[in-house]
Amino acid sequence: MAGRRRLGRQFGWLWASYAVSAYGSGLGFGALPLIAVLVLHAGPAEVSALSAVGPAVGALIAVPLAPWVEFRRKRPVMIMMDLARLAAMATVPVAYAFGWLSFVQLLVVSALVAAAKIAFNAAGGAYLKALVRPDDLLVANARFESTNWSSIAVGPPLGGAAIGLFGPVTTVVADALSYLLSALGITAIRGQEEAPRRAGKSPVRASALLDGWRHILGHPGLRALYLNQLLVGGLIMATEPLLAVLLLRQLGFPPWQYGLAFAAPCLGGLIGSRLARRVVARFGRLWVFRTVGTLRAIWLIGLAFVRPGVVGLVTVMAVELAIIINMSLYSPVLATYRLEHTPEHLVARTLSAWSIGQQASIAALTALAGLLADVTSPRTALTVAGLLILTTPLLLPREDQTPQHEPEPSRSHS
Repeated sequence: MAGRRRLGRQFGWLWASYAVSAYGSGLGFGALPLIAVLVLHAGPAEVSALSAVGPAVGALIAVPLAPWVEFRRKRPVMIMMDLARLAAMATVPVAYAFGWLSFVQLLVVSALVAAAKIAFNAAGGAYLKALVRPDDLLVANARFESTNWSSIAVGPPLGGAAIGLFGPVTTVVADALSYLLSALGITAIRGQEEAPRRAGKSPVRASALLDGWRHILGHPGLRALYLNQLLVGGLIMATEPLLAVLLLRQLGFPPWQYGLAFAAPCLGGLIGSRLARRVVARFGRLWVFRTVGTLRAIWLIGLAFVRPGVVGLVTVMAVELAIIINMSLYSPVLATYRLEHTPEHLVARTLSAWSIGQQASIAALTALAGLLADVTSPRTALTVAGLLILTTPLLLPREDQTPQHEPEPSRSHS
């Protein structure tokens, strides 16, 4: 078998920038809700609002940003979004030091960071498509995926220890500095980036805000995968606060076991992402969408049967591991398909539309799951989420749904 695929020095800088930002976010995972509890003594309703409303507002802010990102050079946009996140996050330790910190400020910071992340990812996806060869896209996306899961596995435990040693805003400082390092890494990328072409000289029309959704919903394959992803991602994320209440409050798990239950299975992301290229080469992309897409969904119901003690801890870890292995195999294949089947002049708007829809779905399903848990119980809400997600494979494409007028993506690059 050939050695490790080399994607060039420019991709190396891009990947390094992504890695330092991802590990910074891993260290700062859940930092704002934690500060709300420890510093501002916020209640459950406020913490839930910070976790759901902030990103949802950020998604709304990102809607008008999509055309702006589309028609600008992507590298400066990425640097600008890193610096915007640095500035927003830096206000938290400053306000804390002077005793000015408020819940409203945390909500605003959460929304701004979410909007900047969507814009950064949209610009980054478009830049990646221009930076690497078409047949290297899957390799590149798999490397990003493995980095993401390793940062989630390592970051939160280290972040928790840092907070215990140095105080509640420590990981926010680390996260903010990671955006600065990311911006410096992107600045180090050499090479002239072509300015995007815009038809005519008129300003961007208002309807351009919806062009990303038009492309997704007008493409049979993307439409099926998008609707499936909205439900799968939203239902999986909606179980996190439910599981926190069930494990910590009702079943009496100590916090370190709760953290271990989520951090350790993230190592499965390294397995799935490394398998992606080989699995596609052997079985094909449609097989991954149908089979692995189904395997992502069948395990969630297991969380409804968690019991106290070691058996319960092992159950949670096994379910999370199975979900993460399949998600990390599926996600880079989906990301590559999405880039291959999106014209260059629509990439940023399509990726923005995808992220905005995902954020809105997570916020809505998390809120509904919380309401159901209040009326019934967290275990009942977990059961409902687990049963609903079993229906999502029905949305996956059953055959190659590339439109007839769309050329087949290049399989090789001379």
